[in-house]
Amino acid sequence: MFFNQNTHALNERTNERRTSIAKQPILSLVNDHLIEYPTPSNLNYWWGFGSLAGICLIIQILTGIFLAMHYTCHVDLAFASVEHIMRDVEGGWLLRYMHANGASMFFIVVYIHLFRGLYYGSYASPREFVWCVGVIILLLMIVTAFIGYVLPWGQMSFWGATVITSLASAIPIVGDEITHWLWGGFSVDNATLNRFFSLHYLFPFLIAGATLVHLAALHQYGSNNPLGTLSSVDKVPFYPYFYVKDLVGWVAFAIFYSFFVYFYPNLLGHPDNYIPANPMSTPAHIVPEWYFLPVYAILRSIPNKLGGVLAIGLVFVSLLALPFIHTSQIRSSSFRPIHQKLFWLLLADCLLLGWIGQKPVEDPYVLIGQLASIFFFLYFLVFMPLLGKLEAALIHYTKKV
Repeated sequence: MFFNQNTHALNERTNERRTSIAKQPILSLVNDHLIEYPTPSNLNYWWGFGSLAGICLIIQILTGIFLAMHYTCHVDLAFASVEHIMRDVEGGWLLRYMHANGASMFFIVVYIHLFRGLYYGSYASPREFVWCVGVIILLLMIVTAFIGYVLPWGQMSFWGATVITSLASAIPIVGDEITHWLWGGFSVDNATLNRFFSLHYLFPFLIAGATLVHLAALHQYGSNNPLGTLSSVDKVPFYPYFYVKDLVGWVAFAIFYSFFVYFYPNLLGHPDNYIPANPMSTPAHIVPEWYFLPVYAILRSIPNKLGGVLAIGLVFVSLLALPFIHTSQIRSSSFRPIHQKLFWLLLADCLLLGWIGQKPVEDPYVLIGQLASIFFFLYFLVFMPLLGKLEAALIHYTKKV
């Protein structure tokens, strides 16, 4: 009797708390999406990289704002202003290294998040919109990182900007006009740096807005899970259960991130970017940041400039089309042995493309890059649509037998 009275009193207090929260729109939003959000109880640690990506975005925005207070956006002063931040500004070295390495951390987290979605079929219906918004966020990240890499105005910054922006000239008829518009003149110069700085300041807030849309779309149907099943049962509130689980990942990530910031801050960058930009001296080998290398390898594997640009576009078209060309009735690769093997081959293929992207444009690297690029597109445009039909045929055959 005493236990029942206590339970009844507890339920009444809980209902009163929920009623008071519901009257406050902001508190209600936080409660619904961060506290009482029903989360599948079988989520593993791979699901923690979504929240880690949000933390990385916040770090990049905050450090970027403080760096912008001391950065001088002019071709004659940009490199010196970065050195001023490193040497003279109190804590400036920490801000710079957190921001520079934070970009790499952001891409590591997002790439793991992306491949987790591929493995467990998080793109499948009814989460098509969630996946497509995620691909758009990835594209915005790549553009933001590229224009941010130009801002220190080192050798690799200048020549990377020259090479990548020149790709627009491959577009028939209007290519040269688009290139000159990107440059703000007839070469990469001060106007280019000014517009890149403005866009680099703006794009993180666009990413933040797209992230909110991504979360809203995700919470409309709920999170996927390792089994790939859609179910309204066996769910627990996000707080305190998965908050603690995510916290383990946050601490591990902080240690990993701090290791690079404090001990190897320049390991993930290119040493040529500590040389002031010189338009009269072309580097022997132009290499972008590591997180661009797979796409850069696909670009280089096609000898025609327009073909390379179209191939880059096809990478993102393939990712966007995946939810609509996916034909399997099973989401998780845990129950799809053929797709499981293809997935690991895709992961190895992307790592191979990353390795090829930093090598000179010569044999055998060109041939290896072409073969790796072919497999990449075969996975998305051929294997994924056909594999679901093959699996359905095998299941039907097994039932008959």
